[in-house]
Amino acid sequence: MKRNKTCPNEYEHDFWEKGLTVLGIDEAGRGPLAGPLTVAGVVFEPWYEHPEIYDSKALSEKKREELFDVITENALYWFIDIVPREVIDQYNIYRADQLAFTEIAQTIPSGAVLTDAMPLEIDRECISLVKGDQKSVSIAAASILAKVYRDRLMKEYDLLYPEYGFAKNKGYGTKQHMEAIAKYGITPIHRRSFAPVAVYQPKLDLFGGN
Repeated sequence: MKRNKTCPNEYEHDFWEKGLTVLGIDEAGRGPLAGPLTVAGVVFEPWYEHPEIYDSKALSEKKREELFDVITENALYWFIDIVPREVIDQYNIYRADQLAFTEIAQTIPSGAVLTDAMPLEIDRECISLVKGDQKSVSIAAASILAKVYRDRLMKEYDLLYPEYGFAKNKGYGTKQHMEAIAKYGITPIHRRSFAPVAVYQPKLDLFGGN
């Protein structure tokens, strides 16, 4: 049986030793052509550990679902922000993501903040970690919440727009998805500012919307 990896949590430990709680923030859905971005934040009790909470991309869907319940039951605070495609198109994906990270940092109380590769200008110490979901249990937990919640939303959108295969591709530009855009047009959840969608928009915005 494959052994689960464990986040080393060295950054949390530094803050926990000072008596500070830590907020971890991560997102899911920066790359897809359709659907919202989800950004989550998690604060655990100091010295919280869990051997299975790790980078959501390294976990099976079943395990992520199980851990979603573990995280929401054990966290001191948790929050999920949904960033709709209109906001993504208005600001660009990076800025929309950064705004959501900032909102969560300002909403959830904590002594310090750790983010997955997202620098923030806030009123307390914030460390931006590359591959933070592999280095911090708080960021890893946030990545799981964001991923699970977004996947659930895309399954709901699949019921509204079954031609696009959203339950399977989660809005990414798979061959089936691109063929559906060419045949059926652009839905209200497609990101107009993303080049593959913009190519089709002028003549295929069949569902209406801006």
